[in-house]
Amino acid sequence: MSHYRLLAVIALLALTAGCASGPQAPAYPAFVRADELPDVFMASLPGIRAKQFAGNAESRSTSNRIDLPSDWQGTTGASPGKALEIFVLAGELRLADVTLGPGGYAYVPPGSLGFNLVSDDGARILYFLDNFNSAAMIRSPLILDSGLVGWQPMDAIGMYSKELRADPGSGARTWLLRIDPGVPIPWQSSSVTREGYLVSGQYRHSECVAGEPYTDSYGAGGYFQRPADAVNGGPEAAALSETIWLLRESGSSVTTLADGCGPD
Repeated sequence: MSHYRLLAVIALLALTAGCASGPQAPAYPAFVRADELPDVFMASLPGIRAKQFAGNAESRSTSNRIDLPSDWQGTTGASPGKALEIFVLAGELRLADVTLGPGGYAYVPPGSLGFNLVSDDGARILYFLDNFNSAAMIRSPLILDSGLVGWQPMDAIGMYSKELRADPGSGARTWLLRIDPGVPIPWQSSSVTREGYLVSGQYRHSECVAGEPYTDSYGAGGYFQRPADAVNGGPEAAALSETIWLLRESGSSVTTLADGCGPD
């Protein structure tokens, strides 16, 4: 083996060893960048461009960011038996006779009449389909403009929330979370699966993986789906600018503070 080839092999081994000894990436979706995802086809919504964040082929549950072209028409009844949530990020979407602009939100449970969906000039939306929880008490469509809902201060200084949906039966909820720059986020976990989409801002976060923190940043369009009891947060976690998240949980949750990111 030549001298130069030997040096190249040594360098490659050193690089591989360094990667192996570094923090592991989470096994679940985290630090996902919507713009880097491929477009996927959705038979229920012809003519759109969809970025799928998460989904289950067996149950047909799915979480997506969707771009609707101009002069687009569809219906909320395209996926029968599913609960549908829509949040408008940009543009306008008309649901029946209600026009939703940026910040517009709609929840349509199964059993509701199918509503026409129309976008005259195009829109970008978040689109979630879920199995319906029989314990749910919200059985009628819920449509609102989140811009008309005031921010409510939370226990932590510099954090505010807007409730979009909170089902008293199933405990499922969807809400907006605003975080001021520099607000510390402690190590913590939720007792149920939580998913989030960064509507605006820049944010840094850590996931605890095999007893080691894995830290990365989110920009607008960032997404995560964190399983129950996954420890996250920590001293590196903070909003780098004012951030607004859309967050969802499928049932009643309990948030537990953790002492740190260490082995179980």
